[in-house]
Amino acid sequence: MSATDVEKWDADLTEHIVGLTRPIVKRYFRSDVRGMENIPAGACLVVSNHSGGVVTPDMSVFAVDYYDTYGYERPLFALGHDVLFRSPAAELLKRTGVIRATRDNAAEALAAGGVVLVFPGGDYDAYRPTASENIVGFGGRTGYVSTAIEAGVPIVPSVSIGAQESQLYVTRGRWLSRALGLANIGRRIARSDMLPISLGFPFGLSVVLPVNLPLPTKIVTQVLPSLDLAAEFGNYPTVGEIDRRVRSIMQKALWGLARGRRFPILG
Repeated sequence: MSATDVEKWDADLTEHIVGLTRPIVKRYFRSDVRGMENIPAGACLVVSNHSGGVVTPDMSVFAVDYYDTYGYERPLFALGHDVLFRSPAAELLKRTGVIRATRDNAAEALAAGGVVLVFPGGDYDAYRPTASENIVGFGGRTGYVSTAIEAGVPIVPSVSIGAQESQLYVTRGRWLSRALGLANIGRRIARSDMLPISLGFPFGLSVVLPVNLPLPTKIVTQVLPSLDLAAEFGNYPTVGEIDRRVRSIMQKALWGLARGRRFPILG
């Protein structure tokens, strides 16, 4: 019987990869992760906004500080988009804790006592215009709430700022995708109906491709106190009620980080 995605996690390989990415997130992006002590003992679902387009650094920024704090005996799993697992790096991703974003994978990782990081907004959030960088947007996706309720685990809200300044994100490009008749094709192939338009270095204008290099923007992440769903919402909480509460907490925290940010890119 073949190993599941969760069972493929390799502590030694993860430590090696984190060691390679540490200089990138700590020197290039000058990452500052606060509140890691808010992650409770045992399984939990960390819910974060998503930034930086296709070269999103969110997972790496979080993982470096997570493993520096908790070591490699407590795996961190991140739920990733299907597209990631159609690449040659698919097996490497699974061995370092990036697993396909399915209900079954999330449930298995949580049942094993893992800390699971999810970005409910996915590409909708990651490609939001830079002008809206301080807005938490999940695009109506609430599956993360059902996952936490079914697993009986707390939700840990987390917010990050800075990566949406790695280039100038102009629009998600849904209108362009529809105008070119590509929306349905995109949904089938990549589970996305967007053709994001951005401006960056070194290629300038990009409509999905070519992929520009991210600018060395300072990234700040804030991990917030966990929410015990049963204690806060009772024995029969509704998905919508919890989702609104989580997004409200995250939005206030993101605005707080924005107020402390003096200059784009420099932080």
